[in-house]
Amino acid sequence: MATETLDAKGLNCPLPVMKAKKGIKALQSGETLEVLSTDPGSVRDFESFCKATGNKLLESDEPESGVYRFVMEKG
Repeated sequence: MATETLDAKGLNCPLPVMKAKKGIKALQSGETLEVLSTDPGSVRDFESFCKATGNKLLESDEPESGVYRFVMEKG
């Protein structure tokens, strides 16, 4: 289970990543942030975000509901 959950459903690029950046900044190293998004571009955006910031993308999936789910661990 993630330390924090961020609901970014209904937001378009770049807002989900911008909100995640703010959310993960508030966490301690090793804690996790779950982000829920409906933006299809989020998949690519979160992969790039984690590589650029040194955070680890633990999970990335899209259930049939159309809601993308990402779990990141603060590096």
